[in-house]
Amino acid sequence: MLDKLEFILNRIRERLWVKPLIVCLLSIAAALASRAADSFGAEMGLEQWTPEVSKESLVELLKICAASMLVIATLAVASMVSAYASAASTATPRTFALVIADDVSQNALSTFIGAFIFSIVALVALMNGYYGNSGRFVLCAITLAILALVIVTFVRWVDRIARLGRLGAVIEKVETATAHSLKRRRSQPTMRCAAISGSSDDGQPVFTQQVGYVQHIEYDKLQARAKKHDIHIRVAALPGAFVCPGAPIAFILGGDNDNPDNKDQGDGGDTKLNAKTVEEAFVIGRNRLFDEDPCFGFTVLSEIAIRGLSPAVNDPGTARDIVGAMGRLFVLWMEPDAKKTVEDSCEFDRVQVPELSLWDMFDDAFTAIAREGADAPMVHLRLQETLYALAHFADGAMRDMAVKHSRLALARVEQRLTLEDDLEVIRKTGLCGELSSEGDDRRP
Repeated sequence: MLDKLEFILNRIRERLWVKPLIVCLLSIAAALASRAADSFGAEMGLEQWTPEVSKESLVELLKICAASMLVIATLAVASMVSAYASAASTATPRTFALVIADDVSQNALSTFIGAFIFSIVALVALMNGYYGNSGRFVLCAITLAILALVIVTFVRWVDRIARLGRLGAVIEKVETATAHSLKRRRSQPTMRCAAISGSSDDGQPVFTQQVGYVQHIEYDKLQARAKKHDIHIRVAALPGAFVCPGAPIAFILGGDNDNPDNKDQGDGGDTKLNAKTVEEAFVIGRNRLFDEDPCFGFTVLSEIAIRGLSPAVNDPGTARDIVGAMGRLFVLWMEPDAKKTVEDSCEFDRVQVPELSLWDMFDDAFTAIAREGADAPMVHLRLQETLYALAHFADGAMRDMAVKHSRLALARVEQRLTLEDDLEVIRKTGLCGELSSEGDDRRP
């Protein structure tokens, strides 16, 4: 349930209207609740101690606030739309969800709209004699507090909006989202489920009628179904996988489930498992998400690098920076104390989930950059240096991947570059130079 709740909250954060709506409701409540001060002051006999606030001065203050907040809110929306368009054009459209979920910008827009709604509601109530002396005093105090909050929010927002759609800020957001996803998967390699045992295609396959990407899997729902029918369920499509009616998303192991269309009528009827109930545990959508799909983060970073390497942009420096970001992410994935954070408990013992493939992560991270940047020596120098660092930092599996991708990158460079001096520099860099000095017979 917690995983499902987190998934839903992340989707809510990507909706620009949610926070402004909540703040608007709170603003209306604050404006109307100020009248409670009149009743409280009368009961406690505090009216004589309450400072006198004239209705006219408060009306003018609220008019100024309402007029200025409407202008600022309109400016905020225009600036944010411009930043979103900039992020999509300079980086990749796949980063839109991260940019629109920026908390500072959403909070700023919510504050401006909330202050405008508060001013309008309070102004109408005030001009119709809704408040007494104590109510006007409380309303004035709330108005001044809101103005102070608006000023602080505006100053913070100006600094953020100046960077929001810039390429460097977008890359940082993608790297942060990918790191968060990697940390979660590193601490839960099989997502608190059992590891894969036996052949990967054993059992009765479960298919989906949808076409799209797996965004989230409700493992607790799979566990409940498997326990009820005394079976095991093997997940075949992890979050990020593209699924369609012809590809299985899971396999049912054990039990009498030869017919995947059996109806699940509960304890009082046929106890055979309906494959539809397994499919319902898979949330499938049109787009991939960063939450539980680290490979998507590597893919998006790679797309940004490829755009920078295109002739229209011609910005190999961006590709170099992204290769460095890839290195930081893989170091995070394979840091020496990572195994200490792994949760040993298997909460969903009837659900089998595969671990992330290191080959898939390396392929998503480096293959496209090595291919598209084969004629950019500065990019390949950074790539070889990064692969060399990863090969000497981590275990045997990552070293094998680093060596393989180093050879593939060098082979691509040798097919594209014509200047022998550039080729020689790359051959002597990183793993290429190390393998050459060792006389490795597998050297490309």
